[in-house]
Amino acid sequence: MTDSPFAARTSIEQVEEGAELAPKFDADGLIPVVTTDAESGELLMHGYMNQAALTETIESGEAHYWSRSRQALWHKGAMSGLTQEIVEMRIDDDQDAVWLRVKVAGSGASCHVGYRSCFYRAVPTGIPVEDASKILEFKEDDKVFDPKDVYGDAPNPTKL
Repeated sequence: MTDSPFAARTSIEQVEEGAELAPKFDADGLIPVVTTDAESGELLMHGYMNQAALTETIESGEAHYWSRSRQALWHKGAMSGLTQEIVEMRIDDDQDAVWLRVKVAGSGASCHVGYRSCFYRAVPTGIPVEDASKILEFKEDDKVFDPKDVYGDAPNPTKL
């Protein structure tokens, strides 16, 4: 990437043990991000950042992502009011994954479907995959908000 505000990756020692932020974006220019609730540790969502989203997140103190479905920079909660304030941001050992610990504004929900976490269903294990693929178990019973009330007629970001 040209004109990057981040350090160039020059050595394994620099990447793994150094004090410079030198993120490794994949071939599509993205880095995966896992986001958890800062207080409970609950997994809220998984997303991606490109260079602009990572920069905006660092500079604003609120989570920004790259929406692969919309192909656009996405300030989490800008439309719903459920912004994610960064409590702590970490990068992994080889600087190719980000972990955000956040405080969510409003009702505390992070899922556009209305649940608190985007991971509201469990996949059963220890059974044939043909059976497991047909019986997802809901782990959150109630939605925190009604998506129609929050998003109105905005298009659903989920793509088939």
